[in-house]
Amino acid sequence: MESDVFDRKSTTCPIISDARYHLIIGLTLCWGFIINWWIVTHIETESISNINPWLFFLGYFASCFYGVYLFNKSRKPLVSFIGYNFVVVPFGLIVNLVVSQHDPDVVAEAIRVTGMVTIGMMCLGALFPVFFKKISGALTVALLLVIVVELIEVFIFGVHHEVLDWVVALIFCGYIGYDWGRACQIPKTVDNAIDSAAALYMDIINLFLRILRILGRK
Repeated sequence: MESDVFDRKSTTCPIISDARYHLIIGLTLCWGFIINWWIVTHIETESISNINPWLFFLGYFASCFYGVYLFNKSRKPLVSFIGYNFVVVPFGLIVNLVVSQHDPDVVAEAIRVTGMVTIGMMCLGALFPVFFKKISGALTVALLLVIVVELIEVFIFGVHHEVLDWVVALIFCGYIGYDWGRACQIPKTVDNAIDSAAALYMDIINLFLRILRILGRK
């Protein structure tokens, strides 16, 4: 029995209609975005920034990895949804810190651009799933390489090049197309819908943060 969400080729869970499957993905994504909005509007940025950085990032990664583990391993929708929230909350805290540094008009523009790009990449992912599957390995290697370069640039040389934000944004565009294409090919169950939404959520939020950073410079 496959453990990874997108490796699932068969299931003993009830199959739902395409419309319901896509609706659950959409509602799950909206839930995550609403939680992020609530965190941004109701939690003071200072209360987050005052947390010890090492403690904050340790908690951030622990929560995210635990959440990913839950929704990847579980076949129960409720457990997967709980895992999804373990990812959404720490991401929301990061979004809070980043959004607070930008003008509301820039944030609104970044949301609009992210939404349009996401819809476009999902359409491409549905039309050309084979292409996105072929480039998935290159996307992973490119992302790991960029992360290493960014860490070296920031912590050793104390600089950050704008081109890296463009590269990461393009990488997550590819991941949106890739994950959406895979989501359309696995058995359409409630649990798989939630798991697919969780993967797409992380792609979309990462894309948004990079687009916001790019637009913020202008």
